[in-house]
Amino acid sequence: MANRRRAILHVDLDAFYVSAEVREQPRLRGVPVVVGADPEGGKGRGVVVACSYEARRFGLRSGLPISKAYKLCPDAVYLSPDWSLYERVSEEVMSTLKASAYRFEQASIDEAFLDVSDRASDEESAKGVALDVKGQVRVKHGLTCSVGVAPNKSAAKIASDRNKPDGLTVVPFDDVPGFLSPLAVGTVPGVGPKTQDFLKTRGIMTIGDLQKVSGKQLLSWFGKNGVWLWGVIHGEESVEVRQQEMPKSLSVERTFKEDVSDFRAVRQAASDAASELARRARSAKLAYRVAGIKVRFTGFETHTREKALTSHTDSEEALQEVAKSLLDEFEGSERPFRLIGVRISDLQRISSEPSRLDDWMKA
Repeated sequence: MANRRRAILHVDLDAFYVSAEVREQPRLRGVPVVVGADPEGGKGRGVVVACSYEARRFGLRSGLPISKAYKLCPDAVYLSPDWSLYERVSEEVMSTLKASAYRFEQASIDEAFLDVSDRASDEESAKGVALDVKGQVRVKHGLTCSVGVAPNKSAAKIASDRNKPDGLTVVPFDDVPGFLSPLAVGTVPGVGPKTQDFLKTRGIMTIGDLQKVSGKQLLSWFGKNGVWLWGVIHGEESVEVRQQEMPKSLSVERTFKEDVSDFRAVRQAASDAASELARRARSAKLAYRVAGIKVRFTGFETHTREKALTSHTDSEEALQEVAKSLLDEFEGSERPFRLIGVRISDLQRISSEPSRLDDWMKA
């Protein structure tokens, strides 16, 4: 395998949360669907977690305040997130994808990289594998996916986003730079608004513009991240597809030796648990999008609460804030506490390569 050209697929499940809901409730097919907070007739708080392509035509998108979403599309079907459903469906699909790959890497709950170099050595044979994968996802799981095909991971990921939904984009294996050249610099994974603004002031709008910048200049601008960026835009990035399992969730729990009535002690235990959980996540190079708590009272009465964030993060500060706000509901309880736990899910692997040049721009 070492001497053969690589063939990499990036598989991205289309509007995954909504698609899972539609699969369970076919009546929702073809109508605007929003997964997120309760709109409460336009007065709700919280945000849109995901929405169908039909809803996007009204201007809805993930992260939009739910109150604004309701004003733009009051006739949409609004659903609360069903995280257990999404995790179950993801596990089923990822099992199918893994069986199709020489090497498999789950990147998030709805994305994966497949190294199919054992079945394909050029774009035509790789396209055939991609069509087979798309067919299996449709027939076995009732879902559609968009697939990018390329000789490396970064180009495959960029390609998968070019023709959504249910798309298939094949990058010419002998001309990755040519494929990338006309695209906006923001299509490079990790090049966010701050980096785009930085480049725009220097007249750099497209990847083609960026390709004209010397490696030495990129190194001067971005440090070691510039080396990674040069490799991506010139089609030379060679990060391996890593054979690793993606955990569905991580949690840290604290069981009190004796039941506790002092709510301040419960808050402190929750804060300690959140700190430890954040350290574990960063150590495992995982970001989360859903954070929650678990509360158990005397008599084993147990409650769980969750909140979805607008994007993936590995921030301890964000985890602490969510845990604190969710725990507020239980302040003043007359029942002693037996256990407190903090949990994260909808996990996404953070690449060992620089993944967000915007992080560098903050430094």
